[in-house]
Amino acid sequence: MAQKSDDHGHSGQEFPGFDTRFFEAYAIKDPQSLMMNAARAFENLGRAASEWLGPRERGETSDDLFAGPIGDFIKTMSALTEYWTSDQKRMLEAQTLLLSTYFEIWMRSIQQASGRQENSAEAEMAANKDRRFADEDWYRNPFFSFLRQVYQASSSWAERLVSEADGLDEITKYKARFYVRQFTAAFSPSNFAMTNPEVWRATVESQGMNLVTGMRMLTEDVIAGGGHLRLRQTDATRFSVGNNLAITQGKVIARNELCEIIQYAPSTETVFRRPLVIVPPWINKFYILDLTPEKSFIKWCVDQGHTVFVISWVNPNRDHAAKDWESYIREGIDFALDTAEKATGEKQVNAIGYCVGGTLLSAALAWHAQKKDTRIASATLLTAQVDFAEAGELKVFVDEEQLAVIEAQMKASGYLAASQMAAAFNLLRSSELIWPYVVNNYLKGKEPMPFDLLYWNSDSTRVAAANHSYYLRNCYLDNALSAGQMKLGGGAIDLRDITIPIYNLATREDHIAPARSVFRGNGLFGGPVEFVLSGSGHIAGVVNPPSRTKYRYWAKGAAAETLDGWLEDATETAGSWWPHWQAWVEAQETTRVPARIPGDHALSPLGDAPGTYVLARA
Repeated sequence: MAQKSDDHGHSGQEFPGFDTRFFEAYAIKDPQSLMMNAARAFENLGRAASEWLGPRERGETSDDLFAGPIGDFIKTMSALTEYWTSDQKRMLEAQTLLLSTYFEIWMRSIQQASGRQENSAEAEMAANKDRRFADEDWYRNPFFSFLRQVYQASSSWAERLVSEADGLDEITKYKARFYVRQFTAAFSPSNFAMTNPEVWRATVESQGMNLVTGMRMLTEDVIAGGGHLRLRQTDATRFSVGNNLAITQGKVIARNELCEIIQYAPSTETVFRRPLVIVPPWINKFYILDLTPEKSFIKWCVDQGHTVFVISWVNPNRDHAAKDWESYIREGIDFALDTAEKATGEKQVNAIGYCVGGTLLSAALAWHAQKKDTRIASATLLTAQVDFAEAGELKVFVDEEQLAVIEAQMKASGYLAASQMAAAFNLLRSSELIWPYVVNNYLKGKEPMPFDLLYWNSDSTRVAAANHSYYLRNCYLDNALSAGQMKLGGGAIDLRDITIPIYNLATREDHIAPARSVFRGNGLFGGPVEFVLSGSGHIAGVVNPPSRTKYRYWAKGAAAETLDGWLEDATETAGSWWPHWQAWVEAQETTRVPARIPGDHALSPLGDAPGTYVLARA
């Protein structure tokens, strides 16, 4: 049959329907090889299943921790379903809306197949902002275009069901919105071999070797996770802590069973008199602040003339089960302050707390205020919440029923497994942190690209049982810290007792510590607060060196009750917030002294940075 070329240079069949690209790109050319490789892929899939089942049959692992979220999912979605099915008219209208949309898509698809919708495809491609549908055949090919449109229409319809469910309470509605988003992300046609044009083409071109390789990688990842899927998000062979990550020069100068204290070597002849003590989150490892030298906040601080001390938390095991919030203050923050004083002779420091490390630091400051402990002269909070009323989607996982399940599991093991913590954080951005890697790794059979930040993200830690339970209950469930009801040392602490200067940084696209939540904390402190809003998210908005000239930040907004109100008068500046912070710190104290060498005072080095605790893998 004769062929002709369209305006875009594509050859097409001279009959209404698919052009020859559909037949040529997706037609199986070597059925025998494809069938043989399909058998090998299924064999590898069987091995992955065996590696998943084996630890469960031997009692080495279980899925008990998922019982809470699954039960909550069923309860939440049942409430949503009951709302819509309880009124026949309401349900009929919703069904009619969806079916009419499907009919419109079907009619457009017929027109496209007959060659009358090419301009529409061009327009849709130009407007696309969803990376899952970047391939042009999601728009040009009638089959894949139909799948995409049906999926997008169904997803929008499902989200509308939640937003218009006026009979649901706000908590249930919030959870339903989260679960619907997870469900629609999982069932995108881009996640399946036969409905993803890129995967289908790769399968045809390689006779299925992509699936053979992908299923082998799946088996390896289940083995690496000890019966749970440890999804590889980067080429881990390209990174090594202490070799090309966390390589700022320094010494471990103190150690206890909960943490190591690292003092970094100076790079300037003189340094600020006040040392800088950094409290990172224990949910991840400290070297997010010391990735490569180009991205290292720690190295940058050293180069500005700070004597930097960092807490490197232990990766806890059963022996740390009883270490609670108070233990992390006494044996972490207070231990670091004692160490800094012994190492420098200075009685006051500037402190930084990142994420939950900032929440812990805030609680410690309130406790210190009660005890007249003035060792911390100023505090910087990086994406740290002290008011959890608007704490974001992590609250989906925290209610009495789910906490009971978590606490029962932690009682048995002594900690929350790193895999469970990683899974929760990945679910918050499943369309970016889960499904693209499922497609790339297991369907396309490709190794992910090397990315230092994602290597750090995969280097998860366990969390001590007592500490995690205290944190979830007092912060996410009861919001006790903001209410002045958190108890430490036998009494309640109050953030209003904190009168030292506070630098409070939020990031605009943060999904873990939402900017609105961080902003709410401004009014809880008893002293001056410098609030700054950085562009990007929880990590990139913080780890943003000036040399990269990326993003922007907002500062000096007028006093306001809401973040939007503050932003109306805030000054926008291109680039990193780091120099702005440095100016703020220098305004507190400018006195400089000769540079301090780790171990040149009262403490002898115990080893080189980054220490030993950070090397433990969960």
